[in-house]
Amino acid sequence: MTASIARRLEQYTVKRPGEVLLVSVDLNGQPDQIAIFKGFSSSLMCPTAFDPDVPIISDDTRIHKIDRLESPYNPKAPRYIAQGLSWDVFEAVMAEAGV
Repeated sequence: MTASIARRLEQYTVKRPGEVLLVSVDLNGQPDQIAIFKGFSSSLMCPTAFDPDVPIISDDTRIHKIDRLESPYNPKAPRYIAQGLSWDVFEAVMAEAGV
């Protein structure tokens, strides 16, 4: 059984605790930005479920881009590792990390 997109992104940040992912998506037709750090996801624009087992990103969510940043994340002075990665490009990054 293949892990969900959300779970794979969270697993990546567990393996790379020095990174924060900012994922720009469309959720239910609305733009959103999801921060993922050390295995947890949180919406920066909408309410996030209290239960961490409820995924924010579903497998049919449209991912626009993924930014990799150094942690800790400071929105006023972000330190980018890579910006604007497509899902296809980021899948290769995850594969390198063993996710």
